[in-house]
Amino acid sequence: MTDGHGGAPLVLALSPRAGGNSDAAAALFARGAALALGAPVPVTPLRDFSVRPCTACHACAGGGPCPQDAGDDAGRLLAALAAAPAVFLAAPIYFYHLPAQAKALVDRSQTWYERARAGAPEVAALAPRPAYCCLVAGRPVGERLFEGALLTLKYFLASFRLELRDPLTLRGVDAPGDLAADAGACAALEALGRRAVLGGRG
Repeated sequence: MTDGHGGAPLVLALSPRAGGNSDAAAALFARGAALALGAPVPVTPLRDFSVRPCTACHACAGGGPCPQDAGDDAGRLLAALAAAPAVFLAAPIYFYHLPAQAKALVDRSQTWYERARAGAPEVAALAPRPAYCCLVAGRPVGERLFEGALLTLKYFLASFRLELRDPLTLRGVDAPGDLAADAGACAALEALGRRAVLGGRG
């Protein structure tokens, strides 16, 4: 499997708050990817979109579309995940998990899970592709601090044939500028961006 596919990765910033450390992580990844690609790589903040929660109506289990797709942006965000050559997600940790809107998007991916389970051609035709993430926690301790979010992301991404690789988890990153002060983490994020574009060549 090739790590990078040469195109611009989809970079999703999952924090509900603008300008925080996870936003900075997304920007660093995008900068590394842009340098490798030779073209700008945008960051897509999830907070700029409307994502309603899954209501467990089971329409997708019967092969139908999600009734909520007509009223919000979840459908096109999930389609962008399916189309991207690589994906990066940056999120803060809230109560040992992803923020509410990010978890709502995960829940709405049930439509893609059902398609994958049924062997739908639009899923079967997807090439296996890499996904990367950076999870940022204000807490400096907690043995299982990232466990729930990483497990959820792994299986969320699997419905799009995206494989989560090399997750970067940062503890004690809370105040403005905490990430910027960590030269090693900044370098690692830029390197992940280059890898997403160049694969084994980066």
